[in-house]
Amino acid sequence: MFVILVSLIGGLGLFIYGMNLMSRGIERVAGNKLRDILKKFTRNRFFGLVVGTFFTAVIQSSSAATVMVVSFVNSGLMTLAEASGVIMGANIGTTVTAMLVAFRLGAIAPIFVFLGAIMSNYIKRPTIRKSGDIVLGFGILFLGISSMSEAMSLLKEVPAVANVLKGFTNPFIGLLLGLAITSIVQSSSVTVSILVVMASQGLVDLHICLYVILGCNIGACTSALISGLNGSKNAKRAALIHLLFNIFGSILLFALIALFGEYIERIIVTVSGGNSDAGSLGRNIAMAHFLFKVFMVIVFYPFMNWIIRLTYVLVPGDDEEGNEGQLVTRFISNAFPNPAIAVYLAVQEIYRMAHMAKDNLNLAMSCLYSSDAEKVCAVEDTELYIDFLNIKISDYLVKINQNTLPLADAGRISGYFHVVSDIERIGDYADNIREYTIQMSENNVSFSDESIAELKQMMEKVNLMIDEALEMFGEKENDVHMEEIRRLEDEVDAMEQSLQQSHIDRLNQGLCTAEAGIFFSDTVSALERIADHSINIAFAVSESAANEKLARFGGRVQLK
Repeated sequence: MFVILVSLIGGLGLFIYGMNLMSRGIERVAGNKLRDILKKFTRNRFFGLVVGTFFTAVIQSSSAATVMVVSFVNSGLMTLAEASGVIMGANIGTTVTAMLVAFRLGAIAPIFVFLGAIMSNYIKRPTIRKSGDIVLGFGILFLGISSMSEAMSLLKEVPAVANVLKGFTNPFIGLLLGLAITSIVQSSSVTVSILVVMASQGLVDLHICLYVILGCNIGACTSALISGLNGSKNAKRAALIHLLFNIFGSILLFALIALFGEYIERIIVTVSGGNSDAGSLGRNIAMAHFLFKVFMVIVFYPFMNWIIRLTYVLVPGDDEEGNEGQLVTRFISNAFPNPAIAVYLAVQEIYRMAHMAKDNLNLAMSCLYSSDAEKVCAVEDTELYIDFLNIKISDYLVKINQNTLPLADAGRISGYFHVVSDIERIGDYADNIREYTIQMSENNVSFSDESIAELKQMMEKVNLMIDEALEMFGEKENDVHMEEIRRLEDEVDAMEQSLQQSHIDRLNQGLCTAEAGIFFSDTVSALERIADHSINIAFAVSESAANEKLARFGGRVQLK
């Protein structure tokens, strides 16, 4: 008996490890592409359902998909209506694992293990090496299934075990057992796959397995609920959508099975091949899992808006904005998110910081033009916020860089450090201009109309440079943007020299004071430095894009 249990536990361990290895490998190789698909094609609930099904089927984890959705909602990057479609699709996509297990591919599993081991250990190209993890995980998964199946074939010969399992007929206990196991392992795929193996060996019958599957549906919500606990109210609502959808669906199916169980079982057996023998029972259970999920989607799809409204009743109110002047991040947090979206969230926070720095620069220049010392307090407050974001984003980049990320994202991290630093320096120059404004106001100094017109002209070029750099940052790399930034930088450099000469000419003609000329010269120099930092952002993006490409070959470049 002890040997059987050890073999059973070992097989389960191999199965879980293989599934996680395969899932992580897929996220590393294609996680960024899957993330972009999930974000771009979920504006419509139906397309969200389709994408959610595909996404979850590929990564083999509805928990990872729903946690990712909760993170998007928490960051304001996805609405609850959009999230609801993906959540429904994730429920269907998660049935793929049990379907694969039901095919009983254990005989060819060693081939996948061999190929995966060769790819993972002897191929230098990172993309192929990580693809080897996918193949290796697939093989280990089925080796685990084979080990469990062999152990269970011996287990059914033990009278005590056979008697206990035969007496396992209480629907409520079945539901609670499925809920408990799935909550612990945080994967309905694991629980249902175990049922498939047990049924294939004749240890359990189809009827009680239907109730266990219903419990798995509810237990699968654990990961999303945990993810949403420390999130915004909308994040909590997204997790509740997942929970309510599965609870309502399980209640309805529980009632239908209790009333029409015999007919439902016939339908399942017919759809899965028409056989009810022990060898086919595993396929019947996998098919039941799939049909239940599809049934829930068909029934509750028209009522998703009502479920969303119910989440507002359960989680009332809006998120508090916090005290005035409170420094907070919007997209990133101390908790490490799903690796496939970790860098994406960092990019959104960097965007926020960049636009904050640009707006603060324009506000500082506006105050300078009018020598308005009253509004400059807002510039100082924003500069403190930018410094805060600089620290938080940098710390976050360090944290996520220490974890396993998609290859395409991992290659960009170094460039993002430089981007954050350059944005912070732009913020510093805005603060310097704020100080010029205060000093000019205190000394009753003002610029001439001609000086202001020249500064506005230069500022227009600088704004264009910042916009082009951020556009390039968003597209990761674009030669058109780089050419435009280089052209603008040449114009700003030429303008800086021209304006400095104009300033000297006005001094010689007595058209401005020496004190005003000093502030003018310092401001022109500051704008030229800001232009330099803007082109540095573009170069950092180019470097990170190049590193992303070379990361697939195990290399790294440094651009000037």
